[in-house]
Amino acid sequence: MLGHSWFTNPRWRWGTVGSYLLDRRVLDGIVVTLELTALAMAIGIMLGAVLAVMRLSPNPIVSGAGWVYVWFFRGTPVLVQIIFWSFIAQLIPYPSVGVPFGPELVVFDANKLIPLFVGALLGLGLNEAAYMAEIVRAGILSVDHGQTEAAQALGMRRLLIMRRVVLPQAMRVIIPPTGNETISMLKTTSLVSVVAVSELFTVVGLIYGNNYQQVPLLIVASIWYLLMTSILSVFQYYIERHYARGSARQLPPTPLQRLRTRFVVGKVHA
Repeated sequence: MLGHSWFTNPRWRWGTVGSYLLDRRVLDGIVVTLELTALAMAIGIMLGAVLAVMRLSPNPIVSGAGWVYVWFFRGTPVLVQIIFWSFIAQLIPYPSVGVPFGPELVVFDANKLIPLFVGALLGLGLNEAAYMAEIVRAGILSVDHGQTEAAQALGMRRLLIMRRVVLPQAMRVIIPPTGNETISMLKTTSLVSVVAVSELFTVVGLIYGNNYQQVPLLIVASIWYLLMTSILSVFQYYIERHYARGSARQLPPTPLQRLRTRFVVGKVHA
């Protein structure tokens, strides 16, 4: 009965859904959503890798600084961080560069230096870095320490060991949760609607604020979010397979390989 109502109940207004699915404003919002996702994850991954190395440093000051960063950004809501960075100009309206306790050499307008898009991006990216730091750290710790000792015996430096020996093996552990974080980030971008960045959810909200068609427009947003996350899931699947090569466990066939096998077997039996 529920399925029948889903398709036949006129209150769903499927015609309205179809008319707005490819609306130019919605498509522009999707572009902004993808830009925020890609840039925030780039910030999160790069800064997270640095923080992970800091956490593993034998220097207590360096490792302590990394721990404080992770503690603070994981312990405060990402929504609060987005709002903070988007309205940082209220705290520091004119940041400057100059001589300490002396004259200011260059003065910036914070509203121009950090517009709403950049503020939202900083909120998302800096928060994500705290989670990526723990993911990368777990991946590094999963590599047997004997690998590092063998590389040191060959005269390799610490950074070279990390880049050429440890990280390639750690990717098997790092990739799955990173894929999950990317999918989560795509949906988390909807939070920037509170600071009026024109991503998908903001645009949909503006449209149904004018025509009062909340349910059809939310269905439009849900369809696009589901499509984008499904595509990301496919990419994640094949990237995981790529980095799983060489492991002791035999890789299962891909969906396309299963279909090809069934087709060939069915053809032979026919």
